[in-house]
Amino acid sequence: MSEPILTAWLNGQFMPLEGAVVHIEDRGFQFADGVYEVVACVDGRFLDLDAHLARLERSCAAIRIELPLSRDALAALVRQIYERNPFSRAMIYIQITRGAGPRSHYPATSLSPTMVMTSRALPQPTSERVAQGYRAITRPDIRWKHCEIKSIALLASIMGKQEAHDAEVDETFWLDECGHVLEGCSTNTFAVIDGTLVTHPLDHQVLGGITRDLVLRLAGQHGLTVVERPWSLSEGVSECMLSSTTNAVMPVCYIDGQAIADGKPGSTTLQLRQWLIAAMESPET
Repeated sequence: MSEPILTAWLNGQFMPLEGAVVHIEDRGFQFADGVYEVVACVDGRFLDLDAHLARLERSCAAIRIELPLSRDALAALVRQIYERNPFSRAMIYIQITRGAGPRSHYPATSLSPTMVMTSRALPQPTSERVAQGYRAITRPDIRWKHCEIKSIALLASIMGKQEAHDAEVDETFWLDECGHVLEGCSTNTFAVIDGTLVTHPLDHQVLGGITRDLVLRLAGQHGLTVVERPWSLSEGVSECMLSSTTNAVMPVCYIDGQAIADGKPGSTTLQLRQWLIAAMESPET
């Protein structure tokens, strides 16, 4: 059976993914001068689509790129790209760059933004991986000082992922100069400390993850105590977890080779994962 022909959207046109190309002098290619979003969709239901598009708008504004379409038009395109591809559980990728022009650090004001949209299957950790939990390492934060912008300049995160792979673990967590856990290369992080769900507050060191926001919202709705503050692994962490569009909530059971508590997924983590998946599959999401 032949592979399905995937459809992409590029600068106003739907086309086969294999034929979707941009100019060699596109500033996304030359300078990583652009931003992106990844939206999860389960059986036609999008996870916080409005929040994703609002963050995309903020990221564009922060680097002075004019959003090529209105938010309503973007939402309609997201639905169309989902419908044109064969995945019931999908992740929709949106990327906007400043556009193509002669290579110069200072961008010309007359450039037309390049916008790309694709749809792929949404990865899902197996039940065995959930039961086993993830492992992570920590490294000093080497990223730029505007992590609140969802930039396509991800070289530091790639280096962190390479180190995690070399260490045969799943993620690298970035630490600030005081040893506080900030976030992962492509994930937000949480800990349970003295019965309280703790996560680093949003600032220039942490991306405001859409899944992170939903986790905090669900925790509050179900009566969990939530505190956004700097935290470290030396505080007697009883559970650790990460969140992202592709992972939902996943337990992290070992960090830098040391077990968190008994080295097994904790009850709060598993409960949050259950609540989040239920929210993702709810017709009201």
